[in-house]
Amino acid sequence: MDNLFSLAGRKALVTGAAGGLGAHFARTLGAAGAQLVLAGRRIEPLKQLQEVLEQSGVTAIAVSMDVSDRASVGAALDAAQQRLGVIDIAICNAGAAITKPALKLSEQDWDSVINVNLKGCWLVATEVARRLVDAGCPGSIVNVSSILGHRVAGAVLPYTVSKAGVEQMTRALALEWARHGIRVNALAPGYIETDLNREFFSSEAGQTMIRRIPQRRLGNVQDLDGALLLLASDASRYMTGSSIVVDGGHLQSTL
Repeated sequence: MDNLFSLAGRKALVTGAAGGLGAHFARTLGAAGAQLVLAGRRIEPLKQLQEVLEQSGVTAIAVSMDVSDRASVGAALDAAQQRLGVIDIAICNAGAAITKPALKLSEQDWDSVINVNLKGCWLVATEVARRLVDAGCPGSIVNVSSILGHRVAGAVLPYTVSKAGVEQMTRALALEWARHGIRVNALAPGYIETDLNREFFSSEAGQTMIRRIPQRRLGNVQDLDGALLLLASDASRYMTGSSIVVDGGHLQSTL
């Protein structure tokens, strides 16, 4: 059973790897044996993470990638493939959010979120899949969605729309690519405590939100490890087009 979740010999791409969730995903995949491609627009934090991972014996490279730009995605994947070989795990994690009421949103606000969360996920998934098909290799693509792809909240319209799109795109790509041995699934976290939201969740408004979670607590990044490793590894070899929600029961809370 220990080998069921092993990623030994696998090459895994993590987009948005400079952020809290992305960096943790990289550490988790590396600990399971994967060689890593750390991708993002900010190269210095990626290089710092690369050094930390290498000190623990994990092979990792850092590449500059703007997920909303096909040329940037392609160039980064080509560079990574030359150094490590074909990437057969992709964690499409890069994300953006803007908090504004719908009537206050500008077209630029809308585009900035949709281009990263939805278009970016599509570009990375398709460019990874294209190389897998060309090489005749199977693979696993994990699109990081959100419980806001299943429900809505106020003042985050483009975010909820983008994550709902990611959920549907996951199913559509799973249907098309199953014949190639490429599995596409989604991981939908609930509210996970990170450096970016810790201050808010310590406030009165944040504490009120936590009380609406059936488990009465925020998730921590380690709570995502099981689902991440399941979807990335051959433990989920007969799963494609699935979405795993990790939210402490939040989606089941009453309206």
